[in-house]
Amino acid sequence: MAKRQYSRAAPSQRSRRADAARVVAFRVLQAVSEEDAYANLVLPPAIRRAALNKRDAGFATELTYGTLRGTGTYDAILSRCVDRELSQLDRPVLDALRLGSHQLLNMRVTTHAAVNETVALVRDQIGTGPSGLTNAVLRRVAEKSWDEWLETITSDTSDVEALALRHAHPAWVVRALRQSLKLHGRSDDLEALLDADNVAPQVHLIGLPGVSGGEANLAAAVEAGAEPSQLLDGAASFSGGDIGLLHGVREGSLRVQDIGSQWVARALAQPAVQPGERWLDLCAGPGGKAALLAALASEFDVHLTANEPAPHRAKLVEQALAAVDDTAWSVRTGDGRTISELGTSFDRIMVDAPCTGLGALRRRPEARWRRQPSDLAELTALQQQLLDAGADALAPDGLMAYVTCSPHMAETVVQVQDVLRRRSDLHILDAHQVMADLALPGGAEVMTARPTAADDVAAKCVQLWPHIHGTDAMFFALLQKEPV
Repeated sequence: MAKRQYSRAAPSQRSRRADAARVVAFRVLQAVSEEDAYANLVLPPAIRRAALNKRDAGFATELTYGTLRGTGTYDAILSRCVDRELSQLDRPVLDALRLGSHQLLNMRVTTHAAVNETVALVRDQIGTGPSGLTNAVLRRVAEKSWDEWLETITSDTSDVEALALRHAHPAWVVRALRQSLKLHGRSDDLEALLDADNVAPQVHLIGLPGVSGGEANLAAAVEAGAEPSQLLDGAASFSGGDIGLLHGVREGSLRVQDIGSQWVARALAQPAVQPGERWLDLCAGPGGKAALLAALASEFDVHLTANEPAPHRAKLVEQALAAVDDTAWSVRTGDGRTISELGTSFDRIMVDAPCTGLGALRRRPEARWRRQPSDLAELTALQQQLLDAGADALAPDGLMAYVTCSPHMAETVVQVQDVLRRRSDLHILDAHQVMADLALPGGAEVMTARPTAADDVAAKCVQLWPHIHGTDAMFFALLQKEPV
């Protein structure tokens, strides 16, 4: 729909300027909805450009992420308050109404302030025309509390649809998560998982092993207030402010990386390593796991090839690996499905395949509404092709890790089952035991105290969960090639 020009008046000629924090949130929502931007990438520079103080930056962050997470539920509420289909509203107006609804129903903002500030935002950023509609709609929203609205919009829905609305997830995602939890013996955990998806994740740190300053800078971060991980050595959680102020972040020895990602990368390198091995990260961009693998490769005197098909992402991989001795790694720009063109076999391969990202919804609040069930067909076909390419390039007795940041069965256990059916030269190892062996006592306990899975293959795969492990919902399977 074309943008409607509601008013030709300059912002200074309208009644008053909008609050700066709300303007930042509105513009980020516009970038997300109109440019397919990612809020976690757009918001921080927007806050810096607006020179928001700490309090206003926190307000803008909660307003942005909270509105994006709750989009589907807020739309269900707004549809009861607007006299037309929401699709008939211009997108900027709908974004403003969502922002106002979040303030009214889920932030400690008075009704007067939420309505008036949103109306001022509309006048300032869009024009005077839709300000009356904005005022009227938000006053209807304000007539009920959050709980009252949830009762209203779920009164005639199925159980799954009610959960979807109450926890702000698409219904198809709720179904997928329920199926995966059941497969892994956690049928009673659905609401706990949905709740965890709506809580901002902790920032996890890693001091790159073997890199100058890595361990010392992680120790300094702990001295500054970071909490050492109870799951994995060399990791910590940080909630003390600006990560960029920690020693080692700028030069790359100290990194931000989810503990789940750290754990699966270390697990691939855990079983006895022989000097001179060849390692491959088949889908390396943007380079987080590749950097850790490269650091471990340098320690073990082996070589990592980091493969990435997109040239701009391959450059990001090079930047991510720059802190590691460059004799330990190289970057290949090319389709992972053609890795056999190198004519080289590899002793350890990471297949961190492109996926729906349903395991990282805490980090990308807009992703739950952007993904569609139809995405699965293309992604699962690609995952299958990458697994076969990895298996073809795997040396006899070599290890291949299959990793996704999604718990969807079609992208995880089903892919492993299928590759084992297709190929007689692979068998599956117990990934729980491998991850337990390298973990701290707390991590070993959660790995070995797992519930009974509904399938023999699933029982040997690790599925991490945000509500249990405090990590992204990372999936990890470890396959080994038969000897010659």
